[in-house]
Amino acid sequence: MTVPDVSPAAAWAALKSDPDAVLVDVRTDAEWTFVGVPDLSEAGKQPVLIPWQVYPSMQVNGAFAEHLRRSGVTPLSKVFYLCRSGARSLAAAQAAQAAGFPNAANVADGFEGPPDAQGHRGATAGWKAGGLPWRQR
Repeated sequence: MTVPDVSPAAAWAALKSDPDAVLVDVRTDAEWTFVGVPDLSEAGKQPVLIPWQVYPSMQVNGAFAEHLRRSGVTPLSKVFYLCRSGARSLAAAQAAQAAGFPNAANVADGFEGPPDAQGHRGATAGWKAGGLPWRQR
């Protein structure tokens, strides 16, 4: 099964229109704290924060699927996975599919997108650059 890439805007639209849609942010606690998190309050939701890799070792979170289950994500949930740029979230979405969560989509370009010409993220693509709601944690 292949995990489709969806744009941040398409993920946001689905989160607002589908009561079963969930956003799982797989970044680290440090990223949530210092970079910010999507603000889903307009959709009446909160992002599910489950790290795919554990900071500072960056080893894969062996309990990821269990954390999904505990957070209320079900095999019927339409789940959008988000990281900084779309790489970790793709790996997390693939692992989730393998663990019995088939409705997985990867948010292309993630929360911050690729670096711009000055090496800064958050300005050229991704959730923040798309003008979607977010907040400091």
